Amino acid sequence: MSVAIEVWGDYACFSRPEMKVERVSYDVMTPSAARGLIEAIYWHPGLKWIIDRIHVCAPIRFTNIRRNEVKDTISARKVKTAMEKGLGELYLATPESIQQRAAMVLRDVRYVIEAHFEMTENAAPGDNPGKFQDIIKRRLANGQFYHQPCFGVREFPAHFAASRELPPCPEELRGEKDLGWMLLDMDYSDPENITPMFFRAVLKDGVLEIPDRCSREVVK
Repeated sequence: MSVAIEVWGDYACFSRPEMKVERVSYDVMTPSAARGLIEAIYWHPGLKWIIDRIHVCAPIRFTNIRRNEVKDTISARKVKTAMEKGLGELYLATPESIQQRAAMVLRDVRYVIEAHFEMTENAAPGDNPGKFQDIIKRRLANGQFYHQPCFGVREFPAHFAASRELPPCPEELRGEKDLGWMLLDMDYSDPENITPMFFRAVLKDGVLEIPDRCSREVVK
């Protein structure tokens, strides 16, 4: 069962993992970001979303901004101590941990995400593809979501609607453009060794085709 969702917003940041300090966005939305956005609209343990392609419907434009970010994290040791002994502080004091960082982000973005879902072993006896298809269509029509869909970071909200017709490809995106290696998703098959998966992203007439995660195009 497939869906086509049009999403748009003022800003987006799909951070490149190779940039360690300052955030630098990929040129276009990543498949994992697209999956997360759809799951914000409708998630169920009985289905798994798979991104097929992403249509870039607006020219690729970058801008530089400065963002407040929290530099600290709560360590696993503190969490374990709190769980076992009831001691410790499991919070971050923002005035003490906040810092400003530069970011190169996208602006005025618009995409159409084509995706489909597959049933999982966690589906209930009464679950079926037709039921899930009706639910996602209804949620798109009513603008419903579980939490605010966003473009990479929470302060960049994403607007969405069911796509009725593909917008024309921007003139400057016609032809073929190599975007380099892009994050596909994370491989959670081994909980002790969660690994990132990458693929060579090529934009053809504004369309990014997403390979199957089991194909030879995907590397870990």
